[in-house]
Amino acid sequence: MNINAYKSILSSLPDGVKLIAVSKTKPASDIELLYNEGQRAFGENKALEMRDKHESLPKDIEWHFIGHLQTNKVKYIAPFVTMIHSIDSLELLQTVNKLALKNNRVIPCLLQFHIATEETKFGFDWEECKSMLNSAEFKELHNIEIHGVMGMATFTDDKPQIHSEFKKLYSYFTKLKEQFFSDNDRFTEISMGMTDDYPIAIEEHSTMIRIGSAIFGARNYNKQ
Repeated sequence: MNINAYKSILSSLPDGVKLIAVSKTKPASDIELLYNEGQRAFGENKALEMRDKHESLPKDIEWHFIGHLQTNKVKYIAPFVTMIHSIDSLELLQTVNKLALKNNRVIPCLLQFHIATEETKFGFDWEECKSMLNSAEFKELHNIEIHGVMGMATFTDDKPQIHSEFKKLYSYFTKLKEQFFSDNDRFTEISMGMTDDYPIAIEEHSTMIRIGSAIFGARNYNKQ
């Protein structure tokens, strides 16, 4: 845990950019340390881990789900999740809607786009997303609300490439706002930028950065 790095990142952020502290694989005690510094928004990528942490930690924490979400795991986070960043299919959105209704909630969601060159990353392409938003099935979903977009750039040192990929996500955001969400005042979020590329993301209009290792240190993936 590097509290000084956290404070440095936080103080460098322009107005309108929110820090999501990515606490995946880290113990609840680490989250408590950051919570005591005033941080409230935390990001997790495993539904069961998020559920367990929610149960043991203060209830004013904002829980942001940022990883690939399987439909059969939505039930574990639907009662409390603040925002799901990683909606990448109509089926997932329908499942979130169904479980939000069951929990008497409207769950804010972001549409994840595939903007990187790595095939391993998830997300819509433009035509898939447009087709979904035009579908009758989407128009029946009343317990989800689309608040914006999310994407991950290629893991590379090529800064012009990263700029280009983030520009692409911003262009998707602006087209969606114009074509589908012009009347939605909550369609405002662009979740992009992580430890290695968040300064570029901020230059390209990010409103949410997802920072993990710079604050919490290297992750222990053996726990998963």
